[in-house]
Amino acid sequence: MSNEQKISFEEAMNKLEQIVDKLEEGDVPLEAAIAFYKEGMELSKLCHDKLKSVEEQLTQIITEDGRKQNFTIEEEE
Repeated sequence: MSNEQKISFEEAMNKLEQIVDKLEEGDVPLEAAIAFYKEGMELSKLCHDKLKSVEEQLTQIITEDGRKQNFTIEEEE
């Protein structure tokens, strides 16, 4: 998955959407479907990790005088 770490969030999302489209078509042999599923799960985790990293960065805002302020981002359920 080291190569996957180097792709951007947008590239990973595009790949994930392509995988979902292929699986939704239903014409995929079982072995290929399993491989697509595994790749999709890896891409999903990569996207989640990147979003989590960005969220952590956004919760720490530096004020004008250089002090760090922590803010809580509430998730909608």
